[in-house]
Amino acid sequence: VTPLPSLTPSPAVPRIGIVAGHWGSDSGAVCPDGLEEVQINLDIAQRVVGALEPYGYHVDLLKEFDPLLYNYRADALVSIHTDSCDPYPGADPPASGFKVTNVEDSAVPEVEQRLVECLSTAYQARTELFFHENTITYDMRRYHLFYEIDKDTPAAIIEIGFMYEDRQLLTGQPDQVAQGIVDGILCFMSERVSD
Repeated sequence: VTPLPSLTPSPAVPRIGIVAGHWGSDSGAVCPDGLEEVQINLDIAQRVVGALEPYGYHVDLLKEFDPLLYNYRADALVSIHTDSCDPYPGADPPASGFKVTNVEDSAVPEVEQRLVECLSTAYQARTELFFHENTITYDMRRYHLFYEIDKDTPAAIIEIGFMYEDRQLLTGQPDQVAQGIVDGILCFMSERVSD
């Protein structure tokens, strides 16, 4: 006898949003040879989505001003951007590295801080890039998307590297870059599940 299917609803599938910065809006930063930030952002975002889906998450690939972002609810949201293509000669520290932050007036500060910590630690371990904390800008902390999504959705913005100094990593080893973000999200989600 074949058993009847269970009528008990299955637990909700965790949802993760991945925003490809500038996608659907503009080019973002542009290098002298024409390489556009949006190209890097979208490539990495697509790889992150593809790497997360086998874990059973529902993963949304979102545009910069995606209509779905209005009151968007998810277990985590990460917006992927790349820093400028300017060489910044003599910069100390050099214009190489990444940065991660969340909104300055978070409704869920402890949860978002953990997302930032997981992303920072995992991304640095995977890419060996310097955490460029001193160049986190006011615009990053007041990123428009933070004010469009549901206030209880933990969100972070990551600048994955500088297009000039870190170009070889960003364009030559995109799977490694993407895996750093994936590792950070998995770190965060493992703690969310255990809470």
